[in-house]
Amino acid sequence: MPLTSSSTPSSSAPSSTTSSSSAPPPVEALPGPYLLFLGDTTEPGYAKTAFGLRDWAGHRCVGEYVLAGAMVSTGLPSLSPAQAHARGARAMVIGVANSGGFIPEHWVPALLEAMEAGLDIISGMHARLRDINGLREAADRLGRRLIDVRQPPAGIPIASGLPRQGKRLLTLGTDCALGKKYTALALARAFNARGVDATFRATGQTGILIAGGGIPMDAVVADFAAGAAEMLSPDAPPDHWDVIEGQGSLFHPAYAGVSLALLHGSQPDVIVVCHEPGREYMLGHPRFAVPSITDTIELALQLGARTRPGIRCAGVSLNTSRLDEDMANRLLAWETERLGLPVADPMRSGASFDRLVEACLA
Repeated sequence: MPLTSSSTPSSSAPSSTTSSSSAPPPVEALPGPYLLFLGDTTEPGYAKTAFGLRDWAGHRCVGEYVLAGAMVSTGLPSLSPAQAHARGARAMVIGVANSGGFIPEHWVPALLEAMEAGLDIISGMHARLRDINGLREAADRLGRRLIDVRQPPAGIPIASGLPRQGKRLLTLGTDCALGKKYTALALARAFNARGVDATFRATGQTGILIAGGGIPMDAVVADFAAGAAEMLSPDAPPDHWDVIEGQGSLFHPAYAGVSLALLHGSQPDVIVVCHEPGREYMLGHPRFAVPSITDTIELALQLGARTRPGIRCAGVSLNTSRLDEDMANRLLAWETERLGLPVADPMRSGASFDRLVEACLA
């Protein structure tokens, strides 16, 4: 049986726009509702796009479609493309973000089946849908749309490193796929609930699909990545907060460059470090151990001070989805005492999360 993520779904995401600051151009209007395609994925961490859409845009998701051999499920109804179309779906979203962002050849028949059933295809992979001959020919024949959201906007500048107005918060992680996006979404929503003008800024394909706009940082040419982060979180009124989705890890053997560009370019006043208890090795890189929370905080503050003197860590976000409530609460209390910082699981909310929000805004 497929494994189902045990994180708690949320009913809605915070607004991706605000009247008080400019944002990068939004992605084109996406056809929906969605059928989520998980292929034959066996690692839940690689299905973060599907889980993110389920948890933060569930009202736009009618079901999931998996192939033989899949060991991951969102828990949504299992539907064929034809069944999903009959229930109102208008696009199938590739809900997988695998290492390298490629589309396996054996997935192509399923994507063709979806187009034959009347669905457009939406992808956040590095691979371009129209570069796949069979898909391009079928889309042209059937009048279907092939939509790639992992495309940065034109005209990204080289970073200036100059200070700008407004307040910014960046989530950083000890590894990939452990809660940076969920933490940023939860914090932006909590800020808004307290009457604080705040905007969630998406930096990856899943966040862009949820928010309707953003910049896919890992698709930006390296020399322009910090400039993209500056573009993503521009000058704003002094009391406005941009809550920026982090990517990768400063310690990651493959993706640290993206993480550092975000840190330098976003110039955060505040960071929140995200971690999954029990994870020992980097996702997809088992030769490399996951760094400690304290090492991550220390390195982030040292590097972040280059463009934002006075940067501070407000607290830690723990992904406790694999723990029961009692164990999670005891761990949060223990880590709070050990680190001397607020530690919370944003998906569990409660008093610990309230303290984290207050520390961010302090």
